[in-house]
Amino acid sequence: MSPTGLVVMAYGTPARPDDVEAYYTHVRRGRPPAPELLADLVRRYEAIGGVSPLAQRTRRQAAAVASALEARAPGGFRVEVGYKHAPPFLEDAVETLVGSGVERLVGLVLAPHYSAASVGEYQRRLRARAGQLDPALPVAAVDEWHLDPAYLAFLVAEVRRCLAALPEATKVLFSAHSLPVRVLAGADPYADQVRATGAAVATELGLSPWADWAVAWQSAGRTPEPWIGPDILTVLDDLAGTGRAEGVVVCPCGFVSDHLEVLYDLDVEARARAAELGLAFARTAVVNDDPDVLGALADRVHALAGAEPTGSGSGSAGPAGAGWADAP
Repeated sequence: MSPTGLVVMAYGTPARPDDVEAYYTHVRRGRPPAPELLADLVRRYEAIGGVSPLAQRTRRQAAAVASALEARAPGGFRVEVGYKHAPPFLEDAVETLVGSGVERLVGLVLAPHYSAASVGEYQRRLRARAGQLDPALPVAAVDEWHLDPAYLAFLVAEVRRCLAALPEATKVLFSAHSLPVRVLAGADPYADQVRATGAAVATELGLSPWADWAVAWQSAGRTPEPWIGPDILTVLDDLAGTGRAEGVVVCPCGFVSDHLEVLYDLDVEARARAAELGLAFARTAVVNDDPDVLGALADRVHALAGAEPTGSGSGSAGPAGAGWADAP
C-alpha cells in the first residue's frame, strides 16, 4: 500500500535579505511594493537579525510531526513542507508527493484558527494543484485546532508562568493576526475561534472577561480597507489610561512559531509601547517544536488518513470529524 502524503503548510518568509522584495511582491499578489513600504519591511527584518526564523522553525515542526507519524504508522507517511508566499511553495510540495506515488494527500496548516481567507486559501491551492496532477487522488485537510487540549494546555502553562512574574494587577491579552473586516462576512469563524481559544485558557486560569483578559488584534495590513480591531497598541493605550493595570501579558495564540509578527510586532513594538506607558510586559512563548502539541497534530493527521475516502463532502477535518473528497 502506498503511503499518505502530508503537506505541512506555513506562510513563508524571505530566505535572505535580498529576497525581501520578491517575497513582498508575492504577498501583494504580484504588485511590487512602494519603496517606502519595502524599506519599512527591511527595517523590521533588520531589527530581528536580518531574516525571520520562520523557515527553520517550520522545518523543525514538520520533522517533529513526521517523527510522531512514523511512530504511529511506520512507513505510512511522506511529509513535505510548502509555503504560501515563498519557495518551496505548497504546490511544489504537492508535486513532490504526487510524483512519489502517494495514495492520498492530507494538508496541515500551521495555524490553529480557520478562516476562508487564510487556512481556506492554503487548502484551495493544495486541492487545485493535486487535481491538476491526479484528478482521482483523494485530498483532505485539518481545518482548525484552536481548542485542541494539548494546545490549550501549552497556552495555560505559558500564561500562568508569565503571570507569576508580573504584578497582581496584570491583564492578559490574547492576540492573533488581524484580517480585513470584509472577511467576517458570511459567518467566517476566525474571530470567534480566536475568542474561544482565549476564553478556554482564561476559564482554566480563573480569569474574568475584560477585568482580567481580552482579545486584541495585531499586524494589520497596510491597505485602505478596515481591519479587525482593536489593535493591540490601542488596547495598551486604553489599558494604561484606566489606571487599573500595572502589567500586561500578551499571549499570541494565533501564532505557533517565532517570526516577524511575534519577534518585532510584539517583542519590539508592543513591548516599547508598554514601557512608554509604564506597564510591565511579558509575552508567552509560542509552540515552535513543542512535542506535545505537534504530537497532537500528528494524531489528527493520522486519524484523518485512516478515514475511508468518501469521494464527496468538504474533504476537511475539524476536531470532531474527518472527510475526504477527490481533488477538484
